[in-house]
Amino acid sequence: MHMQTSNAMWISLSLSLFLLTSCANDAPAAKAPRKVDPTAALTAQVKQDAAEAAASESVSAAEEAQQVSGGGEENPLYTNGIDDRNRGDKVGKVRFSGSIPSKTGMLYLFETEGRNVAPIDSVQMVNGVFDFGEVEVGRGFYGLGFEPSKKTGDIIMNPDEPVLKIAFQNARLVGGSTESKENKGWFAYRGQEGANKNQVRQLYKNGKGKEEETKRLVKAKEDALAGVQRQFINDYPGTYLAKFLTWKQPRFIGDKGTFLSDLDVSDNSLIRSMALPDRIQSMMRTFSGGKDSGFLSCIDLVKASCEENPVVLEFVLYNMLDGFYNTGKETICQYILDNYIFDEDCGANLSDVIRQRAQGIINLRVGNTPPNFTIADPSGKMIDLKEEVAKYEYTLVMFWASWCHKCEQEIPNLVPMYKDFNPRGFGTIGISVDQQKMAWTKAIADNQIPWPNVSQLKGWDAPITDDYKITQTPTYFLLDKEGKIVLKPERWFEVQRFLQSRI
Repeated sequence: MHMQTSNAMWISLSLSLFLLTSCANDAPAAKAPRKVDPTAALTAQVKQDAAEAAASESVSAAEEAQQVSGGGEENPLYTNGIDDRNRGDKVGKVRFSGSIPSKTGMLYLFETEGRNVAPIDSVQMVNGVFDFGEVEVGRGFYGLGFEPSKKTGDIIMNPDEPVLKIAFQNARLVGGSTESKENKGWFAYRGQEGANKNQVRQLYKNGKGKEEETKRLVKAKEDALAGVQRQFINDYPGTYLAKFLTWKQPRFIGDKGTFLSDLDVSDNSLIRSMALPDRIQSMMRTFSGGKDSGFLSCIDLVKASCEENPVVLEFVLYNMLDGFYNTGKETICQYILDNYIFDEDCGANLSDVIRQRAQGIINLRVGNTPPNFTIADPSGKMIDLKEEVAKYEYTLVMFWASWCHKCEQEIPNLVPMYKDFNPRGFGTIGISVDQQKMAWTKAIADNQIPWPNVSQLKGWDAPITDDYKITQTPTYFLLDKEGKIVLKPERWFEVQRFLQSRI
């Protein structure tokens, strides 16, 4: 499911270029950039760099992971809100009920693993009132939504509060009246965090040409948010919220060997929040140097830090795999796959679940077969990918949207190219990530697009965007007659160049 899908988002090493050159799910919301390496292989240079980086380390990753002092300085913003009341995970039953003004229909409850969510229960609302009865949960964040594949808001569920009742303010599910200490604090905190992040975004937006001043102002905002976190930790002691906010700030900074050392990886409630993915992202930004060898060194350390708990280990391995794929670093993905997921020794204690998830990424690489789909075109006719590709020597699968400015630049070049090569065995299928049918069909007509177009009209929450891990538009896959990926181009002229040499 595309819940991170999105928002994500992951390692923002080329954010400025991304904002200038692509359309992402900011359409209204931006997702991670995706610049794919067409070779899709772990190069000898990456291996060599990794070996040299490893050789230069004075201690092993496993030894670094065990260090808790001497390698990093104490973070002055760190506040410890973890004590015997909220330490570790706790599984138990919570009776959950409440109300949502003016809502009818189904309400879904989702379990979260970082950005990923899965429905665990559903209930029919009557006059805006819902009652899930008793639900067995562990400590952490859970999602609520009105569709089985789309989370709308987050709540905290904790067996320490065996009765949870929330009267939501509105259907956005971001605040409401409750006796729950966890959620009273969460609703108040997320409002302040949201305001702070909006201010930071505005600083970046207005900071062109004033990089040093912007950096100083952003740091001041980040420090202010850390102060807010400290206050909520003190105001809501013993709660999961206090523990979650503690995870927000690393205890030790300045050294990658101690950057994760304050996290208790035996605590399964770590995976029911974004704290660990955010910490790993920060680690990659801070210590990788933007180089493949630096990323590999960080990956090794993350693995060594989490390997004592298979649940958390699988969570971080897939999170890193997914994140590097979505930022176009497929060589790094291959390193994780080869060394930690499918390796006979390192992967021995992993479940089949992570291998199944990893296979979804493998299937999207050059030389492999992506998922088939059957989706309706504007007239309601079902278009089957497997049937379409069998008609042509090569078929371009194009993910696009009516609001995508980059698509507006690409389509006028794609149309004549399609008309030129179509008689020679070239087909195209457009997959729109629109939500409104009128906007979608108008864009088809305005651009005089001659190839078949389909859409699930669910925007970035469409199942097909999860299946193909779409993080921006346009995104292209060029398939052969058997449905295998032969090219993952970024621009229309790469397709043209390929076709000129083949048909």
